[in-house]
Amino acid sequence: MIGDRWGVREEEVAREYPCDRFVDRPALRAWRGVTIEAPAERVWPWVTQIRVAPYAYDWIDNGFRRSPQRLVELSEPQVGEAFTTAAGRKRGRIMAVEQGVQLTGRIMGGYLSYVLVPESPDRTRLLLKVVMQVNPLVAVGLSLGDLVMARRQLLNLKRLADLPEAPR
Repeated sequence: MIGDRWGVREEEVAREYPCDRFVDRPALRAWRGVTIEAPAERVWPWVTQIRVAPYAYDWIDNGFRRSPQRLVELSEPQVGEAFTTAAGRKRGRIMAVEQGVQLTGRIMGGYLSYVLVPESPDRTRLLLKVVMQVNPLVAVGLSLGDLVMARRQLLNLKRLADLPEAPR
């Protein structure tokens, strides 16, 4: 499908993701990935920050509110909690979480899994898979839209986690 992959390797596409458990035959399957020059334990807090802001294009998906550029005090994510906050409103639900490894949520009918894969003590792959059961023609448009937004989100998280000392 057009726009279904960005920044991922074949073995990352082939692996199983937690979101796969929630949709039997998804019409939309999209994979995104980025390498972050930081250990997984420094990346994880930024992934969990998705609960307070979307970290993509704030003028589009956050009502012009800037996503925090510093870590905020958050407890570890729990199943059933809101998945994200956009434009000041809680959205979606956390469906599965494995602390330091993966965060899976549901939002607007789609399921998303953020997975951290350590490559070395100082390098982590942050992978994102999105699945959704929609009309196949709609899936193409959603895949392209997600490509734009998810790419920006992952690059923003990379920029923040890559900092030598993640700001608090």
